[in-house]
Amino acid sequence: MTHTSNLPHADKPTHYYVPESSPWPIFGSAVLFVFVLGAGNMIQSHSQSGIAANEGTLNFLFPIGLLGIFALMFLWFRDTIRESMGHMNSLQMDRSYRQGMTWFIFSEVMFFAAFFGALFYARQFSVPWLGGEGKGAMTHEVLWPQFQALWPLVKMPSGETTQAMGPWGLPFVNTVILLTSSVTLTIAHHALLVGDRRRQVGFLALTALLGVIFLACQVYEYQHAYAELGLTLDAGIYGSTFFMLTGFHGLHVTIGTLMLIVMTLRSMKGHMTPDSHFAFEASAWYWHFVDVVWLFLFVTVYWL
Repeated sequence: MTHTSNLPHADKPTHYYVPESSPWPIFGSAVLFVFVLGAGNMIQSHSQSGIAANEGTLNFLFPIGLLGIFALMFLWFRDTIRESMGHMNSLQMDRSYRQGMTWFIFSEVMFFAAFFGALFYARQFSVPWLGGEGKGAMTHEVLWPQFQALWPLVKMPSGETTQAMGPWGLPFVNTVILLTSSVTLTIAHHALLVGDRRRQVGFLALTALLGVIFLACQVYEYQHAYAELGLTLDAGIYGSTFFMLTGFHGLHVTIGTLMLIVMTLRSMKGHMTPDSHFAFEASAWYWHFVDVVWLFLFVTVYWL
């Protein structure tokens, strides 16, 4: 989100600003269509059920769609910043931005709730049933007589095994990094409120740096999982849920880090004021949400 203004609330226009016709909504629909089509084709071409004749024929659509999304974000947010810095946003617009960001974060909560729900269902229902408990006695005898109802599920029907990712190594370090980043972001917010731009910019840049360090550690963790633990996306329900949860969280950290970098650059230009800085607040809301999700993820995926 990129809404700010250098006007105090009392001096903001009272009318609701209606922007001129914009090409970005239709452009966004087009690039999202290309992105989804390319992503679906890429997944199908790498699956065992994919049609060999079609492999690679549309894979170029995925990077084009991805680049289109980044271009869309840059151009649309650029126009929004110009409108804000041109003092075109009213208090009603400010409330609209806040409501929009609130609903966006709620949708993200539901997104992760679906994956945590899948993990809970696998651990509490599917694994006990396969182990012969309750209604799963017949399932156990027919599908997998040698199955042991233990979590993490590191043994697959093929006989291959993997190792679980322990909590007290790099995952714990990443937890400390994200918790520290929440503290530095709060300090930057306080500095903004009191008008200390130097401290604001410094702690914002430090928060973005911690986000980059977290992502670097996660890349190293993935390399360790694949090369040394045999923990891959194909390693049964444990591998699938592990990489789906940590991978999507890593994507959100990437987005949050980009938002913090943009906020740092805008702070250096003096776009934020103590009276009007919703762009900063929206980025902070998102970052704190990402941190809370990681705490749940650390406990349920790595620890328990």
